[in-house]
This record gives sequence, structure tokens and C-alpha cells, in this order.
Amino acid sequence: MRFDLVVVGGGAVGASVARAARGLSVALVAGARPAAARFAPDDFEGRVYALSPGSVEFLRAIRVWDAIPPDRLTPVHAMRVFGDDRAASMTFDAYDSGVAELAWIVEDRVLQEALWRALDAQDGLEIFAPARCEAIALGDSARITLDDGRMLEADLVVGADGAESFVRAAAGIAAREIPYGQTAVIANFACERPHGNTAFQWFQGGPILALLPLPGDRVSMVWSVAPERAAELMALDADALGRSVCEASKSKLGAITALCPPQAYPLRRITASRMVLPHLALAGDAAHVVHPLAGQGLNLGLQDAQSLGAILTGRPPVRGPGDYLLLRRYERERGEAILAMRAAVHGLHSLFGAAGPAARRLRNAGLNLTDRMPVLKNALLRHALR
Repeated sequence: MRFDLVVVGGGAVGASVARAARGLSVALVAGARPAAARFAPDDFEGRVYALSPGSVEFLRAIRVWDAIPPDRLTPVHAMRVFGDDRAASMTFDAYDSGVAELAWIVEDRVLQEALWRALDAQDGLEIFAPARCEAIALGDSARITLDDGRMLEADLVVGADGAESFVRAAAGIAAREIPYGQTAVIANFACERPHGNTAFQWFQGGPILALLPLPGDRVSMVWSVAPERAAELMALDADALGRSVCEASKSKLGAITALCPPQAYPLRRITASRMVLPHLALAGDAAHVVHPLAGQGLNLGLQDAQSLGAILTGRPPVRGPGDYLLLRRYERERGEAILAMRAAVHGLHSLFGAAGPAARRLRNAGLNLTDRMPVLKNALLRHALR
């Protein structure tokens, strides 16, 4: 079976690449279709994303955003960041920055539901799910062998199959992996005080606690801690976990009540040595994984999808989607943004995790100084809003 493009990976990034490839014949290979989501009013998934305005505009352009139920979306109007002393803090405000919102919080399953509904209605798209890649051969084209023996041929194969990417490994692209030595614990909570559509983050001399607003008086927690501490948090009952989060957040939102059992996953940094080969490209976590402290992981992946889609649909007719010079444009275009985000996130993690009183004074003084410099704050914000 011959296609212009085969996308491997049915997550948000892979589905977005397939949606952005207008005018091409596309095959999407996914391990499974997302389960049909039933959105009970008080049932919110623990895994959520903070989508930047740029990501929202891309999802709107590929006709996905407006399909998300408005009552499952939460705009972020402000963000407050606290250092690991009693005085250091920094505030970002949408109104002061001249934008409607800093981000939108959306659950993973809600976004997946909207994406797959759009895929099912897309002309020129064939979905292979459940299916798994067994082999990939690159030559004058890309040939993908599925686990049921079927073979797909395409001018371009895109690996959007996550951090453990089969496509990346099959193509022989090396990836550097560095453990952060932390585990992210996630859960949802009801809070006594209204969050005011504000996202909160506390640097704690290594650990990092983030509370993201959900509809109503609910928040989603991401707490990046040492593995031993993560095991302790996972073992707590609901009341004890709520008390721990309330204490760590300085009772900013009052009493906190757990709404679901916590989940945990180890944190690591992954960098692919390259993003493209002739007839092959990587996108999303297959190419880059960063610490969640800035909430930019999915935004980087959606920017990959947007960039690749624009290059493929705007290419000269004499060049096929798998043309190497065309794909190098994608790699160069994405390289600077990915490098800048990776450096910023890794630098913040290192700075706020450094031990010793000198490092502590430096980072907290820097947080206060940045808060008093509107030009610098706006420059940081403009980068995050992309």
C-alpha cells in the first residue's frame, strides 16, 4: 500500500502531523485507538497539558480546538512562581502582557478525543490501529512492515512514537538520555480557596511543585521529587497526600482534597542526534524530551507538527515529501527553538537544584530581580507563548 506519508504514533503529536499534512495521502499507524471518553462533570484526568496560545492557534487551524468541550478547558490568566526562601517570587499576568491568556489547561484524553474525531472524518487518511511496526527499510522510499505482515510504502515516514521511539531506533538515530534523578507525581485535587485561573509553582531546593487550574475549584498537581520521596507520596492515603500538598504549597489554596489516586513516572532528558534522514523525520518526544517544570513538552511537539506540516504542504511540486533538502529545512527551523527551550529548562533545573547557601541566595535574588524587570519578563513570556 502506497502513501505520500506514513505517521507512526497516534498520540497528540502524531495525530497533529497527520491533520497538518493537507493534500497528501496519509497512513497513521497507532498501537491502539483511544478509548471513547465519557466526561463526567467531576471526573478529571490526572494527566493534563498547559497549551500555549501558539499551540492553540495551530489546533484551531487544523480544526481540532473548536471540537473540545469548553467546560473541559481552563484559561490561565496568571502564573506565580516562588523560590525556596520566604520572599522570592515572580508573577506573570496575561492582562499586563497584553494577551487574553497565558495558556489553556486541557486533559490528555479530551485532546485525544477531539484529534481522533477529526482524523476519522479526514479525507485521504487511512488508520492502522491497533498495529505495530516490525521493521522499517529506507532507500528510494520508506517501507514499513507491520506486525500482521502488511507492508506500507511512503515517500516519508514520521516517527511520532514517543520517547522509546521504534522509528528512531530502526533508523539508527542515536539518542542521548540523561536521568534527572526525579519522579513526577501527578494527581487532581479540590481546593478550599478559588485558584483564580492562576498556575502556581514552588521551587523547593530540588523538588518542584506545580498546581495548574482546572474547571471549578480544582487543580492538577505535578510534583517533581526524588524517587524515594515519590514512593512515600504514592504510599499516602488521600487525606495524608492532601495535607502534604497543602503544606508544600504554603496553604495558598487552603485545604486540599485528593480527587483521584496519584500516578508517577520517572523524569529524563532525551535528545536525538538528528531529526531527519532521507525519507524520515522525527517529531515530539521521539526527538526531544525535557523536564516538565516549564510545561513545554507537548508545545514543542505541536510546534514540530506545525512546522513539518507547513513545509510539506508548501513544498515545490518537483520535490516529494521525503526530499532530504526539504526535511533539512524542518530540522534547521526546529533546531534553534528546541535548543533554547532545552537549555532554559535544564539551566533552571540545575540552578534551583544546586545545594549551598550561595546558590540559594543567587537563584532567589535572580527571581526577585527578574520580577522587577518588565522588559525581561515580557521577553521570557513571548517565548513561552509561541
